[in-house]
Amino acid sequence: MDPYYIDWINLFIRWFHVIAGVAWIGASFYFVWLDNSLQDPPDWKKEKGIKGDLWAIHGGGFYEVAKYRLAPEKMPATLHWFKWEAYTTWLTGFMLLSLMYYFGAETYLIDKSVMELSQWQAIGIGVGLLVAGWALYDGLCRSPLSRNGYVFGGLLLGLAILASWGLTQVFSARGAYIHVGALMGTLMAGNVLMIIIPSQKALVNAVKAGAAPDPKLGENAKLRSTHNNYMTLPLIFIMISNHYPMTYGHEWNWAILSALVVITAFARHYFNLKHRGVKQPAILVIAMVMFIGLAMIVKSTGEADNADTQQTAESANKVGFMQAAAIIHNRCASCHAANPTQAGFAEAPAGVLLDTTSGVMRHLQQIQQVAVDSNYMPLGNLTGMTDEERQQLGAWIRQGGGTE
Repeated sequence: MDPYYIDWINLFIRWFHVIAGVAWIGASFYFVWLDNSLQDPPDWKKEKGIKGDLWAIHGGGFYEVAKYRLAPEKMPATLHWFKWEAYTTWLTGFMLLSLMYYFGAETYLIDKSVMELSQWQAIGIGVGLLVAGWALYDGLCRSPLSRNGYVFGGLLLGLAILASWGLTQVFSARGAYIHVGALMGTLMAGNVLMIIIPSQKALVNAVKAGAAPDPKLGENAKLRSTHNNYMTLPLIFIMISNHYPMTYGHEWNWAILSALVVITAFARHYFNLKHRGVKQPAILVIAMVMFIGLAMIVKSTGEADNADTQQTAESANKVGFMQAAAIIHNRCASCHAANPTQAGFAEAPAGVLLDTTSGVMRHLQQIQQVAVDSNYMPLGNLTGMTDEERQQLGAWIRQGGGTE
């Protein structure tokens, strides 16, 4: 298919995915806030089986919301369900994953400097991860380990770190990050499809049949909803991570991702406690300190990794513009041009044009970041840029990046 039309399909699916994701995550945030903000109701409401209630004002009016301990005496005429947001988000996300990373595996998913894979091998690993990840997670949730929140949380974190490390040993850095996000999204959508909605349907059926609902159904649904809530912020970071190659393009990319998962989930914990009336602002302070510390560590380690290269550049002969321009023309301009010659590209990625001298000079900082400080570009190293060429580009930029 013409890459131009592929870009339009990509736009539609990505737009749809973001809209559905906003609706799903917004609903998750709202209902966790609602559940944690319920107040002890008066006795006459308790007699009706109401567990908690609250009052709110929005849109120029007052709202009274009540939650039953198990179920009302009879089913209401209209009952609103929240499930299609989750299903639509996952379906559009998988379509986007397939379009970019599976159909375009050789560009975005496979990095032959990491592992030699065929397209179908890469797809098999990616899809297999999602299936096996759900099976393992669901099995752990059903085991006695899930009864201890701290132990179970630590176990899930350990598995997330293992997945982050393992995927960076198989896929391109960007492909590894997006598959960690796809795994989280699959667990979240699986919780809705396989646990939360069936539990709620069982509650509804019990009320319709006049039977006493099983309390475990509600408890299981709430547990999985809580898991989903803590995965939202890490997932949002991964959704935007492809804009920040200083994370996935770093030598320790898997550790950076793991640290950001911890930081964002920890920050989410502050809000969950706050909704219950427990104010712990130190959590946000600690999370911010961790975030700043991570940024400083990433910068310092990157500088240390480039120390030998910088020393070599200082002692090397001056790298001229013609030498640097030849590298950029041979390794970069096939994609980053007004009319790309690389298959699968209708326009230059991110609008960065490197087929003219003025274009190269405008983007020296980006070239340094993605092709010298990290091996992120060229994507999957399609054009075969060598380490020596990266060093030469870095030397030219550090020596002033002149056009002589």
